[in-house]
Amino acid sequence: MNRRHDIDALRALAFGLVILYHVAMYYVADWHFHLKSPHAAGWLQDPMRSLNLWRMDLVFVISGLAIGFLRRGQTAAGLLGQRSLRLLLPLAFGMAVVVPFQPYAQAVANGLVEPGFGNFLARYFTGGPWPRGAFDGWDFGVTWNHLWYLPYLWLYTTLLILMLPLLESAAGLRLRRAFTGLRGVRLVLLPAVPLMLYSLTLWPHFPVTHDLIHDAWMHAVYFTLFLYGYWIGIDDGFWAEASRLARRMLATALGLLVLYFALRYTGVPRVAVRLAGDLYMWSAILAILGWAHLKLNRPWPWLAWANESVYPWYILHQTWIIVLIWWLAPLALGPVVEPALLVAGTVLGCWGTTSIVRRSAWLRPLFGLKPKLARYPSPASSAHRSARSA
Repeated sequence: MNRRHDIDALRALAFGLVILYHVAMYYVADWHFHLKSPHAAGWLQDPMRSLNLWRMDLVFVISGLAIGFLRRGQTAAGLLGQRSLRLLLPLAFGMAVVVPFQPYAQAVANGLVEPGFGNFLARYFTGGPWPRGAFDGWDFGVTWNHLWYLPYLWLYTTLLILMLPLLESAAGLRLRRAFTGLRGVRLVLLPAVPLMLYSLTLWPHFPVTHDLIHDAWMHAVYFTLFLYGYWIGIDDGFWAEASRLARRMLATALGLLVLYFALRYTGVPRVAVRLAGDLYMWSAILAILGWAHLKLNRPWPWLAWANESVYPWYILHQTWIIVLIWWLAPLALGPVVEPALLVAGTVLGCWGTTSIVRRSAWLRPLFGLKPKLARYPSPASSAHRSARSA
């Protein structure tokens, strides 16, 4: 099967968006983040909300696509072992080495821990205890912060693998064909129905926590989208239909976004706003998948580098953001120069650190890369590779 360059490119771009989003979280007014800028801007809320309604949902669809590709030619046990190594080892390393400066900076900023990173680490690695509200995850003693995606993805991957006998049974294959056979308005509406049911039943009772245990609404949404991604990955009919609908889905998503904000600011019940958000989210994902297939399915010169770099960038980016805030905030550079330096510094920090990681045989597995150190392929040769996205 030909390499799906559009999926590789979309994965890299989706995680690139995460960097910009997390920089913006420092500046958006009234939204919780580990550190907050004195230049908080209320106008950022609506643009951020427009992205927040689909950005991580898209990531889990892409993650399901990857499992669909990886399943071919692998046993269930082999697939689970491979994914466990590539998800849980970077999670453990990230929590031990990459993440700790984030809770330290937050706890110091909150005035609940004395400055001194070494003393903080000695206490952190023994699980605290911490003053109430010292940092996000203080009650657990340690935190995975932005790395929450890794245990969630491992959980969904494990669950899907356990479900493979059912999914690959005659009944399971009929359900898959029914889903990938949806066309036109049915493709827009029917996959959104479970998401809307979750909003009616789970959303009012389970706010987002990212702690793995108390996140029932997010688990239902993310696993459903992960399953959708697994189903559609290698189905040519779905991708042809998504491409055909791309222009209309973009218009539909924009219209639903206008409806979402109109409902939000007219005082209707919150659940009605939430349901409009669900329809907007699925329409936006369809539009993104369709346009990506139309415009990105080619061997871009940067794609091989991006495929190998995106995982380390994900692990590193938020710590770089917090470190740079720690350095830049005392300089009081203002709401234009500071965010520009913050974005540029995060990109350069991730770029430089990942360059070291990619060249180190022992660091590569700790950042989710294959252990074997291979020479970076030329753009010409990368067009003929058949690597799989993580």
